[in-house]
Amino acid sequence: MNNKKAGIVLPIIVVLLSFGMALRAQDMEFEPPVDTLDEVVVTADRIREIVPAQKLSGEQLQRLSSNSIADALRYFSGVQIKDYGGIGGLKTVNVRSLGSQHVGVFYDGIQISNAQNGTVDLGKFSMDNMEVLSVYNGQKSDIFQSARDYASAAALYMVSRRPKFSEDRENNLNFKLRSGSFDLIDLSGLWEHRIGKYFSTSVNAEFLNTSGRYKFRYQRDGGYDTTEVRRNGDVMFVRAEAGLFGQMPRTDFMLKGYFYWSERGYPGAAVKKDYGISLLNEDRQKDRNIFVQTALTHKAADFYSLKVQAKYANDYMNYIMPPHSTVQPMDNHYWQQELYLTTSHLFSAGRIWSANLSCDLQWNSLDADGTEMFNANFIQPRRLTVLSAAATSVNFDFGLSAQASLLYTYVHDMSKRDMETAGDKNEWTPTVIVSYTPWKSVGLSLRAFYKKIFRMPTFNDLYYVQLGNRNLRPEYTTQYNVGIAYSKAFSSWFAGLQASVDVYYNTVKDKIIATPTSNQLVWTMVNLGYVEIRGVDVAMTPSMRFGPVNVSARLNYTYQRAQDFTDTKKDEGYEGVISTYGDQIPYVPLHSGSAAVSVSYKTWDFHYSFVYTGERYMLGGNVPVNYIQPWYTSDLSLSKVFHIKKVDLGVTAEVNNIFNQQYEVVKWYPMPGTNFRITLSLTI
Repeated sequence: MNNKKAGIVLPIIVVLLSFGMALRAQDMEFEPPVDTLDEVVVTADRIREIVPAQKLSGEQLQRLSSNSIADALRYFSGVQIKDYGGIGGLKTVNVRSLGSQHVGVFYDGIQISNAQNGTVDLGKFSMDNMEVLSVYNGQKSDIFQSARDYASAAALYMVSRRPKFSEDRENNLNFKLRSGSFDLIDLSGLWEHRIGKYFSTSVNAEFLNTSGRYKFRYQRDGGYDTTEVRRNGDVMFVRAEAGLFGQMPRTDFMLKGYFYWSERGYPGAAVKKDYGISLLNEDRQKDRNIFVQTALTHKAADFYSLKVQAKYANDYMNYIMPPHSTVQPMDNHYWQQELYLTTSHLFSAGRIWSANLSCDLQWNSLDADGTEMFNANFIQPRRLTVLSAAATSVNFDFGLSAQASLLYTYVHDMSKRDMETAGDKNEWTPTVIVSYTPWKSVGLSLRAFYKKIFRMPTFNDLYYVQLGNRNLRPEYTTQYNVGIAYSKAFSSWFAGLQASVDVYYNTVKDKIIATPTSNQLVWTMVNLGYVEIRGVDVAMTPSMRFGPVNVSARLNYTYQRAQDFTDTKKDEGYEGVISTYGDQIPYVPLHSGSAAVSVSYKTWDFHYSFVYTGERYMLGGNVPVNYIQPWYTSDLSLSKVFHIKKVDLGVTAEVNNIFNQQYEVVKWYPMPGTNFRITLSLTI
């Protein structure tokens, strides 16, 4: 057996043997413990938050005036959201200017992948069934995780609601009706059912329909303002989830199915002048996403725990650009499939030391059809990815904690049509994390981490017709972070304070970008560019009590200097290109921040939030023509819950962008002005 085949077969054998161990563990008789333990409690004695996450959970999430996950993430420091306009526009997340492809997006512990272009549209995910949102720089402090969890420069974890019952209930029912601006109708329902002592089920469904139409003002070339209506921003989607959950002594189990279907328009650019083509904003997209995933965690002994996760995903997309709205019509269909299996093995010696070994197998395929030329040249790629991670953690009683991990990644691409593919990739990437709490009673801790990671070129980067480049190298990032955190609870009117300051330095090497060829309609992907990112994140969360009135706030500020240090005189492919050496990279503001204040009194809740994004540039050249003005928005919401016997009736009124700020997150994609929503909820 040659080395290449051995590199594939050995991890496969490890995963399959581990999966067999997990199945055997399900058949074991469980020794009755003193307490019933869930997954978090099983490993809690080995987890210390070395680099704490930014989190929003429970009532905090519900109070925010957020249409989607992307809206909620605006309240995290160091996070930039690209929003292409309104409810129907694409929404992606970027952490510390490393790029959307470097952010791993996880749903209930398993990553949402997109081998085609590497990005995840956060506008597809609803807030109604979400329990926790958390963003990690580097990686999670809990080493008991899959190899995939180690494989991103930053990670967004979305955790959906898990059934919880009072002692005398076997069913929970919740219904919501939301309406407001943009002709919005949003209906959702949740049913949770308890099955015996250990198991429960959850079924959640949502239907949304909106025209996405709103007025906006902008200035044309010639110096006069005009008012237009944002068109082709309509969305109709159906989302449904069903889950089976088990919490048994020493074992935690989850099985979930997910379905999403949508048809939407993509509003185009509101350009200032006629560029010689008709921009009627009539691009359309249909999506159908299905996945089934499962996870099992079993504590086999005091020193050993096993976790197995698996997923199958099947995605379809149809993107249409009508002939009269573009110089190159398009009606392309894409089908993606993914199979994923991972096992993690945690070994520990009390509270001081623990180690984790994990191995992942992932298979992706992409099929497509479109124009005749596209069909003839598309290679129908397949990708096998093997990831193996070894991690160790030590926690000393005098306040010092440290982690180290090493990730190995092997990628092998194939073509269903036996056409040429990119060569195999073998990469080793390390991470080191340290935290020190000198005085526990003071609540002060110091932390630092170093991480080197990369992103693989996507199928589009490598194989897209007239665009891909099979010789692309991975895009490397290196991260350095030092920070200080303070957390203290008080017994006075000032209930507590959490605060943190992080200073970081990141580099991005072999950045993958598109550059034009001799034909302006034909571009190609190349490894060019070197970026250095220096930044400071500041976060503060004070809370206060005044009798029955509770007041809490969330304040975030980010300073970020992200500069392009690509040398256009030395890097091949940049001949004739204007140098942007030392300029701020596109869409990264120097200053940004947010503030959210919540006031609760008995069954009343009031929430105010403010988001600010400073000046930016839409292209690499920091010249006036690329300048994008700063923007801010202010949102208000007021809610009241009426208790009627065993039924809770909730009413929430929201007014967003109360000062009617005219702004653009992405140049030429105007955002809505003042808008409102009314939400009625019924909980039984």
